[in-house]
Amino acid sequence: MHRAKATGNRSYLDAAVRLVEWSNTITTEDGAWSNDLDPTSWLGTTIFGAIVLAEALHHHSDLLSATQRTQWHARLRQAADGYLWRDFVSLDFTNVNYGLSAVYGFNLIGRVLGEHKYIERSEQLARHIPEYFTEPHSLLFGEGKPTRGVSACGLRAVDLGYNVEESLNGVVLYALERNDEQLLSLAQRSMESHLAFMLPDGGWDNSWGTRQFKWTYWGSRTTDGCQPAYAMMADRNPAFGAAALRNAELLAAATANGLLHGGPHNAARGVEPCIHHTFAHAKAFAFLQDNQARLPRFDPAAPLPRAIAHDVQHFPEVAVWLASRGPWRATVSAYDSLYRTGSDPDHILQATGGSLSVLHHDRLGTVLSGSMARYIRVEPRNQQASITPDFPLTPRIETVWEGRRFTNIHDLDAQVNVSDDGNVIVFNVDATLEDEDHQALGELGVGVNLRYTLEADSAIISASYEAGDFVSDPIELILPIVSRSDEIVRHVTPQRIEVTKPTGVLVIEATTSLRIAETGTESDRVFNLVPGFEALPIVVSLDASMGATAQCALSTRITGTTPLVR
Repeated sequence: MHRAKATGNRSYLDAAVRLVEWSNTITTEDGAWSNDLDPTSWLGTTIFGAIVLAEALHHHSDLLSATQRTQWHARLRQAADGYLWRDFVSLDFTNVNYGLSAVYGFNLIGRVLGEHKYIERSEQLARHIPEYFTEPHSLLFGEGKPTRGVSACGLRAVDLGYNVEESLNGVVLYALERNDEQLLSLAQRSMESHLAFMLPDGGWDNSWGTRQFKWTYWGSRTTDGCQPAYAMMADRNPAFGAAALRNAELLAAATANGLLHGGPHNAARGVEPCIHHTFAHAKAFAFLQDNQARLPRFDPAAPLPRAIAHDVQHFPEVAVWLASRGPWRATVSAYDSLYRTGSDPDHILQATGGSLSVLHHDRLGTVLSGSMARYIRVEPRNQQASITPDFPLTPRIETVWEGRRFTNIHDLDAQVNVSDDGNVIVFNVDATLEDEDHQALGELGVGVNLRYTLEADSAIISASYEAGDFVSDPIELILPIVSRSDEIVRHVTPQRIEVTKPTGVLVIEATTSLRIAETGTESDRVFNLVPGFEALPIVVSLDASMGATAQCALSTRITGTTPLVR
């Protein structure tokens, strides 16, 4: 509808009218739209369909004939009076992004239909919004089952992707419409805490989130995008506008042949795009275009917080640490809140176990990235099937015993300590090798130690285990180095590998021999849909005869003159 008005091209209007007519195919008796052609599929996404329809009517009903306007209003009322009115009665009837979107959705529907009862419902829901923010950083929680549940370590269910790309949009757009300064101040604090996780290239670091299974590096698989909230709030913090822009540039870089792909390397890998990514994010950009007059001015060159940070920031409510030193940005996660479903209650595991869930270089881009411990299609209709054998991208210590994989990234009780003397940041992690059922290796278990050191010129990863413990040979340090298959790899010496990237060379040098795991591909790369990276699977053996320890240093030689993403 926006394109129809902006271009005068009738084909866009015809497409919109046909789409609304087609939606009768998935209309249920209570006015919902089923998420799929199967009428028994999930109905909750009706709130997003209703918002889209209401926005179209609010901004562009003048393009419709009188008959069409009447039909569209009737369809919106059918959804609002039926399914939405019956089921959307609290913020936590399901994952909290639905309830928070409904706060804005009911307000908008009430204005479009001229029905005050919907505005009253939005106000009733809005009163409970402050109950869903953590202490001390005001992160939104509720992306778990149950929404108010806590983990064994007492932590709430937080997912960065859904928060920044959906839930915060609902809070902000409602608060702006109501001019609710108290809610706007809370939203600003929360947005600033969430923004600490945006990487310098505009990527959202959701390596640790409860719904990481939908992480696409640029955001989350079936959400709208961060642009509405961050752009509309740019007058309160100049970094907000810059964040909206940096992320939009990343979306553009992940777009090929007119469709947004589900990760930075998906198109190069030949992974077909899911159209959900495109139409959901097009919705967010259409909102900005329709509200240009309301958009505050901002400085596109304003620095992102993580781009200029030089410290360690701890988020105890999710057991995650962000570290910045020189060109390096690191994330360490010991977050134990699991997203549970009836079919696979304990195996849906994001980066945890004291893992180095992200290592990013400001010129070379992301070097290490967490993934699911095992790729599981938690939502089969909303996740693509993997096209390659599963290989987790999370850096880890690992061994295989009697067909079971034991690794620190299955340990939900890893202990993390950090020190920072102003020059060097050191993380010291003590963990246990466990299988995906969280059972330890051997009667006494095998304790392992990981040490991450950030200096101005290098990032060093050290790994060891106690040789006196039960020994399964081999115990290995796995470092999947993010690298597209068109990047040149040189095995310079048994202990040194160099990867040539567009803006420089990444050097990996170890105290013991390095090898590249068998991948069955000519490029020696593995690929994981979470978050959509190819990686070079480097393996370092922890030889008991060598003290059961190894150290791997990552350094760079910068050759390019342009940033990674612009």
